[in-house]
Amino acid sequence: MDLLSDELKSYLESSCDPESDLLKQIDRETHLKVSLPRMLSGHYQGRVLSMFSKLIHPRRILEVGTFTGYATLCLAEGLSEDGILHTIDINAELEDTVRASFDKSDLGLKIKYHIGNALEIIPNLNEIFDLIFIDADKKNNESYYNLTIDKLRSGGLIIVDNVLWSGKVIAEKKTDSATTLISNFNEMVSADQRVEKLILPVRDGIFIIRKK
Repeated sequence: MDLLSDELKSYLESSCDPESDLLKQIDRETHLKVSLPRMLSGHYQGRVLSMFSKLIHPRRILEVGTFTGYATLCLAEGLSEDGILHTIDINAELEDTVRASFDKSDLGLKIKYHIGNALEIIPNLNEIFDLIFIDADKKNNESYYNLTIDKLRSGGLIIVDNVLWSGKVIAEKKTDSATTLISNFNEMVSADQRVEKLILPVRDGIFIIRKK
């Protein structure tokens, strides 16, 4: 189920700032060489992430789920002068490709790229974050949320991707475990009195969560 028509997607992309040449290259190479390229954030969502980052002007960002680094570079655009972005991914096969992309960016020196299990890495990050982006294996969304909420400053944002799951979250009968897990996660966040929250129908749905 597509939330938006192709025509409307094209209109949205034409109305926001263009991609950099490096982001275009990452998008193209991801679709040519990497399995499941639809996991890439892409032009419009990338501009949304960049805008949130620039509005916050974070000193510390945490990204759970690097994939090919597209969203990483978009988020890094808003970093403060002394800012650092920690990004975590379990897929070591993409490491060389991702590091090569980061090396081509002026923002590359601000990115700390961790390969491994985020559930093990996050507890060892001695940081307080201003912005956290969760876009990894959906079955662990709740675990990532619970691990990071105490590492988020008051007024900081957690952004969680794919929370509409192609619209399947509104089905009365959930037909697969992933839909059930995402629905349960959404309900948990909605009931969390520590945060303010709303879902934006951007691409596959992003949960914007502000810590009180």
